[in-house]
Amino acid sequence: MSASRGQLITLEGGEGAGKSTVLAALETFLHEQGVDILRTREPGGTPAGEAIRAVLLDRALTLCAQSELLLMFASRAQLVDEVVAPALAAGRWVLADRFTDASYAYQGAGRGLDPGWIAELERRVVGVRPDLTLWLDLPVETGLQRARQRGGEADRIESERVEFFERVRDGYARLAAADPARVVRIDAAQSAEQVAADAVRAIRRRWFSERARA
Repeated sequence: MSASRGQLITLEGGEGAGKSTVLAALETFLHEQGVDILRTREPGGTPAGEAIRAVLLDRALTLCAQSELLLMFASRAQLVDEVVAPALAAGRWVLADRFTDASYAYQGAGRGLDPGWIAELERRVVGVRPDLTLWLDLPVETGLQRARQRGGEADRIESERVEFFERVRDGYARLAAADPARVVRIDAAQSAEQVAADAVRAIRRRWFSERARA
């Protein structure tokens, strides 16, 4: 691959969508194409971001919607400054488990906060938009059942009511409808292997189809 600006690929979706499995498959595929990959997550991805993540997910804490949003953007700002922007400038590709779309879905659609405010924070604080977003979509009840099967105690956000996650899913659907060139829906109700294959196919189609035909 050339040493020009890297690409930012993000994975989004509700609980139990299988993002970790897809990220691993994408990382393997891109390495096979000779791409220099950096994998990260949010909230988190930096020491400061991981500390913020612990606060955001702590079930013992009660956070108002505005505090939750601002903490998300604090973690995101640190991630962009410390990790994402330098990597892209160096020609590396970044695979991120969630990015700003998650705030539109969770704090916007889910919590009912003004999307205009989120857009202003995105412009002022983040300044980077994904080149491609894969939305792993599946029915809420299916995703929550999968999440329960993983075991462990649900975190503060995972403990929300079904109605909250339905609003989150609707938020993602609106994002995909508004920007279909960037946000690609993947049917995450399929087997993990098929979901990963569909995600790899989307990456191949976007960046490697000509190479494949050559």
